[in-house]
Amino acid sequence: MAIETTSAGVAALSRPLRWGVLRRLSPGPTGVAWLFVTPFLVIFAVFTAVPAVMAVTLTMTDIGVADLRDPLGVNFVFLDNFQTVLTAPAFLRSALNTVIYVGIGVPVTMAIGFLLALALDSGIRRARPVFRAVIYLPVIANIVAAAIVWQYAFTLNGPINSFLADLGIAGPNWLGTPTTAMFVVLLLTIWRTTGTCMVLFLAGLQAVPEEVHEAASLDGAGYWRRVFQMTLPLLRPTTLLVTVLMSVMFLNIFDEPFLLTEGGPLGSTKSVAQWVYEQFGFGNISNAMTGSIVLLLGVLIVCVVQLRVLRPKQ
Repeated sequence: MAIETTSAGVAALSRPLRWGVLRRLSPGPTGVAWLFVTPFLVIFAVFTAVPAVMAVTLTMTDIGVADLRDPLGVNFVFLDNFQTVLTAPAFLRSALNTVIYVGIGVPVTMAIGFLLALALDSGIRRARPVFRAVIYLPVIANIVAAAIVWQYAFTLNGPINSFLADLGIAGPNWLGTPTTAMFVVLLLTIWRTTGTCMVLFLAGLQAVPEEVHEAASLDGAGYWRRVFQMTLPLLRPTTLLVTVLMSVMFLNIFDEPFLLTEGGPLGSTKSVAQWVYEQFGFGNISNAMTGSIVLLLGVLIVCVVQLRVLRPKQ
């Protein structure tokens, strides 16, 4: 009996002791949060942070394709690659093309996307989901298939020139002339990205309280006055998001010029991303890395300026 009493007492004493040890060993809310975040941090470090650090390091070397077997044997040239890239005529031409893509493509895409969102929000009442799906369809369309169709449509004897010929107009060599080739590439890019703008603007429009429009209507404000003086200011956060997203997309434009014109004619449609891709193909790894870093810095500068200019005001 004495032994049983002693055992029961030890068990009773060890139970809170065991729970106390378990509580000390448990990770707690902060530890649980770190457990959830750790997989992302590992993936980010392996696929983003480490390659980024390696890219920055390689921009300061003269590494080429012949040095891949012995990458530690390369010479450090520090900032010479930046001087080489930033003075290369081909890179400057691709940078100018990218600026044109951003300068024309972003505002045109946003304007069309906003007008379509406005029509879907307050104008079109019937079959609204169908129109929304049709407008968004180019975003999910296969870019290779779309580029082949556009390439055929804008050939010398394609449907576009045939239509113009029926009107008595001689169609140009769309993809063989620098100006018209740039126009076709921009047209394809705008066609592919307008759906994204439309969806984001539509979500912003539907978040504007209906009471605001009703109060403005009672005060005698017309439709377009409400749009410019009430809807657009209230959409400032959405506009900022769309502007940053579209700018990043157009700055990194690659698929459309590569598939339609391969950067031609005479490099008139080649973007910076395509120039970097070609440098990799030529084995100029240090120049490709340098071009990538320059493009990254350009994207960061544009995004910071847009965030400063378009941030919501109190």
